[in-house]
Amino acid sequence: MIIGTFKELKPGESRVVLTPTEVAELTGGGHTVLIGKGTGENAGFPDQSYAEAGAELRDGMEEIYAEAELIVKVKEILPEEYHLLREGQILFTCLHPAANREEVDVLLDKKVIAFTAEDTHQYGSPNGEVAGKLGALWGAHYLLSVNGGMGKLVGGIGGVPGIQALVIGAGIVGRSAANVLSSLGARVTMMDVNIGVLREAQYLLPKGVDTMFSNRSNIRQVLPHVDLVINCVKWPKHRKDHLITREMLQLMRKKAVIVDISADVGGAVETYRPTTYEEPVYEVDGIIHFGVDNIPGAAPHTTSIAYAASVFPHIKSIADHGADEAARRNPYLRRGLTSYKGILTHEETALIQQRERTTAEELLGLPAK
Repeated sequence: MIIGTFKELKPGESRVVLTPTEVAELTGGGHTVLIGKGTGENAGFPDQSYAEAGAELRDGMEEIYAEAELIVKVKEILPEEYHLLREGQILFTCLHPAANREEVDVLLDKKVIAFTAEDTHQYGSPNGEVAGKLGALWGAHYLLSVNGGMGKLVGGIGGVPGIQALVIGAGIVGRSAANVLSSLGARVTMMDVNIGVLREAQYLLPKGVDTMFSNRSNIRQVLPHVDLVINCVKWPKHRKDHLITREMLQLMRKKAVIVDISADVGGAVETYRPTTYEEPVYEVDGIIHFGVDNIPGAAPHTTSIAYAASVFPHIKSIADHGADEAARRNPYLRRGLTSYKGILTHEETALIQQRERTTAEELLGLPAK
């Protein structure tokens, strides 16, 4: 199979979904890999390293879209790419389709076979772990007065305690954020709705981390005392309520910081809006909001190595067996199937966008799940 990837168009995004390690495995297995020039430069993977792994270099995405049977990327497809998609082409990337009706329209109209990569992880995405750790560091950064914050040091010093932080969500992202903050000396409260997850976190994380059930009452109780809030809850897109409303910002200390790692417009944090690393923060009612929606893009080398390794079994299976058979063999890959030759298969997208859907199992001739 001919597999192609190229430099991401999204500002501040330098991650790659194939490092030279994965390229060498694919070319060693008889596949052709096309790499856009400069794709991995900012992530520490120069063109020469790809060439040495057996890749063929191309000038840009236009050539790769024209030649490749399988396009693999990190981020969603952007309007500049829409016209380049070809019928029957296979696409594997983080599509975030439920929040992007226009993108879904294009996928269906072009009759591509598209997989939403973020839904194919069996053990959670490494991107989440990176986002949690970086989100904590950015929160600490914007608490400093030189960065517009209230002038607090995350870990405190002798005679002055560290900051109070609230982490909402005790999954991979939340635990990663709490681990960094507590290691730096912050006093952390972690919330979740799952007692099992909280119990596990209690034993895994340092003793300076307290746990509470996540509900609006407890959040209201804690907000007046915290300097930093890290939201790690992926809020269901069909819900119209929020965990932190604009009115609740009045409870917080001025120049406190909210980092919304989940980056959901209309999600858990009502006042969230997406930003980029060029202008990462904004203020609402005196509260600093960090809204970058591709936080792991700031550490592309570390993230790319882990992320590429985590999704490579899916990419290799598609290359070796074709999209249909690869999806039949693996329920996690099948879960990410979003569009199939003009048919919508993605459950969340169908629910949010109120579209008709055919299950992947039905399309592939498998028993209903």
